Amino acid sequence: MLHKMRRAFALGLCLLAAPALAQDVKITPDAAYRSIWVNGENIVIERIQDTSHRLETEFTKTSRPCPPFCIHPISAGKGVTTVGEIEVMDFLETKVSKGSGLLIDSRLPEWFAKGTIPGAVNVPFSTLEPENPYRDQILEALGARRLGSRWDFSDALDLLMFCNGPWCDQSPRAIRNLTDAGYPPEKIQYYRGGMQLWLLLGLTVKVPA
Repeated sequence: MLHKMRRAFALGLCLLAAPALAQDVKITPDAAYRSIWVNGENIVIERIQDTSHRLETEFTKTSRPCPPFCIHPISAGKGVTTVGEIEVMDFLETKVSKGSGLLIDSRLPEWFAKGTIPGAVNVPFSTLEPENPYRDQILEALGARRLGSRWDFSDALDLLMFCNGPWCDQSPRAIRNLTDAGYPPEKIQYYRGGMQLWLLLGLTVKVPA
């Protein structure tokens, strides 16, 4: 009995000493995951390790009626920078984590509730329409200041906006409404790939509580 216990103890030590299995599906050759602190929460973004994984949601659809689901150009507006997944993670690390930027999910709340990019906040595109009586309050929450009949955006937050993908017009519409209101386009970035490409790459999705 003592002999078996010693063997079991020795095996346990070996298991404790064994290194964790390496991640085969990395984000980049040098990074298996990204760990970012946002509002006191450690956000870890990585890719699904199951190399046989397939999408099974509505994002598997290839053909939606156009209009309204037309393919959008790379640019969402003059002066607005279009970015990819690495830049989204960089923005979380350099802007959102430091309180100088917001990653905005421009979709309607029912889409946001199904899952979003970690660290994103939901500002539905419709709330930025000029007809919305609360639109000005949203601009103020983004850091703009009302100066008489005009807006001062000098202290406004940097924004990175996305929606469902290249066929979704929600973030482009939100961006147009912001720039029409005077929001500086150099303070806005557009993740055109949106949730469809984020999911297609097997990146971490957060379901809001």
